[in-house]
Amino acid sequence: MVRSIGDVCREVDSFFMGKSAVHEAMRSLARALADLGIPFVIAGALATNVHGHRRTTADVDVLLDREGLNRFKERWSGRGWVDVFKGSKAMRDVEHDVKIDVLIAGDYPGDGKPKPISFPHPADVQAFDSEGIPFLPLTTLLEMKIASGMTAPHRPRDLDDTIQLIRVNRLPVEYADELDPYVRAKFVELWNLAQVEEDY
Repeated sequence: MVRSIGDVCREVDSFFMGKSAVHEAMRSLARALADLGIPFVIAGALATNVHGHRRTTADVDVLLDREGLNRFKERWSGRGWVDVFKGSKAMRDVEHDVKIDVLIAGDYPGDGKPKPISFPHPADVQAFDSEGIPFLPLTTLLEMKIASGMTAPHRPRDLDDTIQLIRVNRLPVEYADELDPYVRAKFVELWNLAQVEEDY
């Protein structure tokens, strides 16, 4: 079905006002996880928005440990959330029709192969938005994005997100020193790209 430009604009407006189905799915998930005392952190595009790079997304990325995911599914599977397919980490919020992508602490970003950077435990990396929902802090978000883009060529959006986060936060090139050594050289490369003036 082809949507009208007006429909698309209304969806985008709803997203940037924090009233989209994606935001409601995030809030429902956050409440359910908090009620169970499960450590979690929102990642992905919703985290990039918290850190100033405004772009839309169709799903919610959440960082959990494996025990937390199992506890959540034991309580809520089939009661508002269902597996995308049998045995998958990913779920779908049935009420809001939004996919929930789950990142597991200890797994590796990008190609999933072992590397110096892995997804941290959510209890160790929490910053909070204005609603008190935990999000990845900027340093960790950048490390995850860069490591993903370096090892998964089919995910160029992660490197573009990094460029945009550098721009909007006016990060100095020396910010590389705060990052894991594995991604420092790539950060500097992306920092240089972020300095290019866009003339259009």
